[in-house]
Amino acid sequence: MLQKEELLLIIYFIVVILLLTTFAIVFFITFQKRKNKLLQEKFEAEKRFERELTQSRLEIQEQTLKNVGWELHDNIGQLLSVANIQLNILSGVIEAESRSRVTDIKEIVASSLQEVRSLSKSLNNEVINYAGLEASVRNELARFERLNMINTKLEIKGDPYDLSQKDAIILFRILQEFFSNVIKHSKADLLVVSFNYTPERLEVSASDNGKGYDPESITKSSGLINMESRAELIKTKFILLSSRNTGTSLSLSYPTSRIINE
Repeated sequence: MLQKEELLLIIYFIVVILLLTTFAIVFFITFQKRKNKLLQEKFEAEKRFERELTQSRLEIQEQTLKNVGWELHDNIGQLLSVANIQLNILSGVIEAESRSRVTDIKEIVASSLQEVRSLSKSLNNEVINYAGLEASVRNELARFERLNMINTKLEIKGDPYDLSQKDAIILFRILQEFFSNVIKHSKADLLVVSFNYTPERLEVSASDNGKGYDPESITKSSGLINMESRAELIKTKFILLSSRNTGTSLSLSYPTSRIINE
């Protein structure tokens, strides 16, 4: 009889231990799930905050660029136009031997006016919206050629399609930043840009034949950080490669699914 009671007591303790162990395991799993959920929510909140912050910063930058573009077109452009008119008047009242000099000055003013208007277009996102990404890049490369800054080449593959206006502006600003770095730092004499339209992605690449640099030896500039954050904002794969004496290349892979979702 005693052995039976001892056996029941042992079974009771085993059951109690199993229940406690099960409760502890369930509690731990529930706690971990809750902890992971909170961490995930925190991570998503931080990413959402970063996206909103980036979006706000880009909107401020775009408005600033638009204002600068307006100032160039309306004020500086107007002043150059007036100067050109004054030179036309002057050429009619001066001696013949001085007219050639005035004509040269008129050509310089006219060329400056053209470049100011071209630059104002590249800064104004409304103009980019109207022209589209490919045409805006083409105009930018043509401006570099006119100013003898660098030789350029544009390659188009596949059947072109329109992007959302906001995404097109962001892609153009990334390319603009790359172009600016090429002209200021690379000492290159050729800039090649390629658009490859596929059903799934728009692949955009830009490369120069300049001096390049060692990515490990430099710290990220605000320009590079802006390029990466802009690309991330529109779910575009961003790759920037460079090495000394081999030039620098930029690759952007934009998913066409964003066109459908817009």
